[in-house]
Amino acid sequence: MSDRVLLTVENGICHVRLNRPEKMNALDPAMFEGIIGAIDELSGRSDIKVVVVSGEGRAFSAGLDLASFGLSDDGPNDLVPRTHGDANFVQHLGWGWRQLAVPVIAAVHGTCFGGGMQIMAGADIKIIHPETRCAVMEMRWGLIPDMAGFPLWRGNVRDDILRRLVYTNEFFDGTEAQINGFATEVNDEPLARAMDLATEIASKNPDAIVAAKRMCNSLADSTDAELLLAESVEQTDVIYQPNQLEAVAAFFEKRAANFNQASKGSAQVQNAT
Repeated sequence: MSDRVLLTVENGICHVRLNRPEKMNALDPAMFEGIIGAIDELSGRSDIKVVVVSGEGRAFSAGLDLASFGLSDDGPNDLVPRTHGDANFVQHLGWGWRQLAVPVIAAVHGTCFGGGMQIMAGADIKIIHPETRCAVMEMRWGLIPDMAGFPLWRGNVRDDILRRLVYTNEFFDGTEAQINGFATEVNDEPLARAMDLATEIASKNPDAIVAAKRMCNSLADSTDAELLLAESVEQTDVIYQPNQLEAVAAFFEKRAANFNQASKGSAQVQNAT
């Protein structure tokens, strides 16, 4: 694992920290490799129930580090080949979090520009400090957002607002980010709030959590008939299983549940829907 990205695991919660604080966690090649490595490592683990992503220092991420990539002709110019399922290597930085089987919570503070906005977008739940400085920054550099922002923002950010913010790369704060659909909620201590939510999620039946994320991931592209059938399939796989029975027993016995690991692999990459 690259020192650009740090992982710690406790009680089923994996805390992923972007670790380039001297550069506001700007995305250089080593950071790309570190984030991809973290996603790939988590995809192979069955002991993780929930993931929290945050940035060390005074920023979540300032986005692409142009100085480290340069703008020369020898840079990457063919992004069409799919290298990670439906996504390319760059898109996997955002899309990969959504494809993890377990919920991902982003704790965002300080600065969140460009690629940072798209990493945040990959999370299931985004907690943001109200004074976070945000921008969909790519147009400043004559580019478009291409780290899976568009499919991740679909259904969350109002279409005309997204167009304005992409076309102009104007700045907005964390409160506006929540109002506009980029973030789930605003909190003065986003990391503490994210950890509290992670603890709550980690206390639930992991089989049901994995199934619920699959259902949520299917909402954008599935028909009503497909969703109705998927509900039935998922519930059939969960109901009366040991973890579901343990959830009921723990509630009535007023104790913490003692679940087995998710039977379907709680941190395995899901198939794209």
